Amino acid sequence: MSVATIESMASLSSDLFYDILRRLDGPTLATAACACATFCSISREERLWENVCSTMWPSTNREDVKSLISSIGGFRKFYADCFPLIVNKEVTEYQWNDYLEYPEEWTEAEYYGDTDGVESISPLDFVSIVDIRYKDKTICSKVLWGIPNANGSNSWFYNCPFRIDLLTYAARDDDNEGEVTLSVSDGLPPIISMEKERKDGKLWKELRDGLRLSWIVVNRKVKQAANLASWSPLGGQRHWPTDKDFVIRFGSVLPAKDILPCQVVECILIMKFRVIHTQGEGIETTLKLTELSMQLEDMEGAHVNGRNSLLILKEALSCHRSKNYSEVLESCHLYSKVQSELKEEKIRNESRLDRLCILSGIAAFITFWYYIL
Repeated sequence: MSVATIESMASLSSDLFYDILRRLDGPTLATAACACATFCSISREERLWENVCSTMWPSTNREDVKSLISSIGGFRKFYADCFPLIVNKEVTEYQWNDYLEYPEEWTEAEYYGDTDGVESISPLDFVSIVDIRYKDKTICSKVLWGIPNANGSNSWFYNCPFRIDLLTYAARDDDNEGEVTLSVSDGLPPIISMEKERKDGKLWKELRDGLRLSWIVVNRKVKQAANLASWSPLGGQRHWPTDKDFVIRFGSVLPAKDILPCQVVECILIMKFRVIHTQGEGIETTLKLTELSMQLEDMEGAHVNGRNSLLILKEALSCHRSKNYSEVLESCHLYSKVQSELKEEKIRNESRLDRLCILSGIAAFITFWYYIL
């Protein structure tokens, strides 16, 4: 049986090429688009990128989210904005020294923000699109329109610590208000007792290695989007605050130049699971998602207020990003290193001040008795 030789790709049907490309994931599709003019032309098809986004982020299957993505430039642009993760390496030694030496140069108005800059930013412009995966299986998809408790320009939101509790507020717009759980059928290891888990840490290791988080923030007004999550966990605590709780931390380092003295802040995304059932007769190990939140903290660990958080989130939508996950981790580790050095320097300064106070007290005591006697 002879096989006809294909003289050129032009002799093949474009429908065949489309069928091939629609089976690819995002990075492979982007690479294929660089292979030839035919692939480049077909890869501009919006439907291909819609399929890629719906696979990567199931929450984009919602009709209201599809309309949102179309209004900010389409699925191809959305993927290009949200697939690379935020990288910030601006925590340099120079900035680090400046922050320690000259904090007093920042006035109260500069630290807490100028109301003129925030007036152009409305909390209603922001949309959170959140997806959680465990071992490549989607276990939670939430969409939050606007920022809760931020109505009115004189709201207490602008001066209070910024925080979004997604599970509390997303249910209002969510069609599926059921609890988010993980069980043995989802791939969790069976846990006979919490005492055994505390010793071997098998469940904790599975959670840390298997969970993936995507928290995309969209600004409808400026038509920009960015993924604020680190995709994989950056750390966490097991058996805290109770023996049955597991706290997993994701996040990113965001620029705060000309907004806060420290120039950068950490976006902290907290995911908390609680063991509600251990393995027993007719019952399998089950975990319940009890918290999914976002907050911003500066170098000293202080919560950033709502006013400055809006400015930081707006800046984050246009900051540098990378597809190289090792760069993302390096950025986060660099921030943690500088933050630890800042805390150590603060402790040393306080220790010096304590010694100085003690010595001054002793000197004053000796001087007093010297003149008395």
